[in-house]
Amino acid sequence: MSTDQHTETECVFCRIVGGEIPSERVHEDDQVIAFKDLAPKAPVHVLVVPRAHLRDVRELSEDPELLAHVTRVAGRLADDLADGEFRLIFNTGASAGQTVFHVHAHVLAGTQLTEGQM
Repeated sequence: MSTDQHTETECVFCRIVGGEIPSERVHEDDQVIAFKDLAPKAPVHVLVVPRAHLRDVRELSEDPELLAHVTRVAGRLADDLADGEFRLIFNTGASAGQTVFHVHAHVLAGTQLTEGQM
């Protein structure tokens, strides 16, 4: 099985959502959880992960209300954890840097981020 074809029972984010793998959660509600990235690229680097197993942002876009909720949560976290300014990144596909094939938004903040820098 290729790394991009994990089932929900093998998906690390599904296991985090289910509480099987610990995480440092900074937000959770009935639709998403958000937790600190283990390898942060900025002082604030949080992942916003839908509880539903969706492969990537294209699948997430099929549920506009959930996509909007992910972005609202990202904005609230940036307000709470940084100055409200943030970068929101969805990697889609292995060549774009997606390593976990359960859609997740990277919220980066807390420092000056320049164009071309993750």
